[in-house]
Amino acid sequence: MIKSVLTFAALAVAAANLSFGQPPSPPAETSVAIAGKTLTIKYSAPSMRGRKIFGEGGLISHERNYPVWRAGANAATSLHTDADLDIQGLHVPAGNYTLFVNVADPDHWELIVNKQTGQWGLTYKKDMDLGRVKMEMSKPASPIEKYKMTLSSTGADSGKLQLEWADHIASVDFTVK
Repeated sequence: MIKSVLTFAALAVAAANLSFGQPPSPPAETSVAIAGKTLTIKYSAPSMRGRKIFGEGGLISHERNYPVWRAGANAATSLHTDADLDIQGLHVPAGNYTLFVNVADPDHWELIVNKQTGQWGLTYKKDMDLGRVKMEMSKPASPIEKYKMTLSSTGADSGKLQLEWADHIASVDFTVK
């Protein structure tokens, strides 16, 4: 009897660990050092889990009041830069920012750099925008299950930010000043 109870308890603990071990949108981070300066983005990485993500009827769409997306899940996506940046003509002074993406047109995104920080992801104040830049759009060979942001170096003082999820890849080049 005791052996049966212990076996049941062990199975219950194992099942609980499988069920609760990984949150649906776990925290993620991307970072790059360019010209001796570090840029870091912290976000939460949701998965498709069989859902349509962008466009009409999608998780992130106009009918769900998402023309501006938090570029992840949960808390707003944060950017810290040790250097001044030029993101396709937008001057971003060294400091802390929140990143949003205008997805009103699913095939033509805009990266939004916002001066408000520390907010929950659905709290967006347009009057706090530092600015917006158009992103280059492409399609992956197959749908990307888990959302991913990547900062990478493309030269001695240049880099790229890339967002990948579902059937969208969006990127923007930047220069470290």
